[in-house]
Amino acid sequence: MRLTLAAATLALVAGSALPALAYDGTKCKAAGDCWEPKPGFPDRIAGTKYDPKHDPKELNKQSESIKAMEERNRKRVEAFKKTGKWEYDVNKIAAQ
Repeated sequence: MRLTLAAATLALVAGSALPALAYDGTKCKAAGDCWEPKPGFPDRIAGTKYDPKHDPKELNKQSESIKAMEERNRKRVEAFKKTGKWEYDVNKIAAQ
């Protein structure tokens, strides 16, 4: 029974890997660089209708939120080292 189950599992794994082995990579620029744009899509995006023109403030939101998260975590760790009790709510830490 175990041998049959192992053989069936091996056949399933080998069968699922065949489509990946079938790709010959003829249109790849380099190993792993096989993306091709759709017809009519420009080589350079900047200055075209596809350019998203991101606002720098929008782009910085994530880095600002990460800095705020690290600051909250620093306060939590300091409070934990002082009291020995973990407090998730930073507002409660400030009140102590």
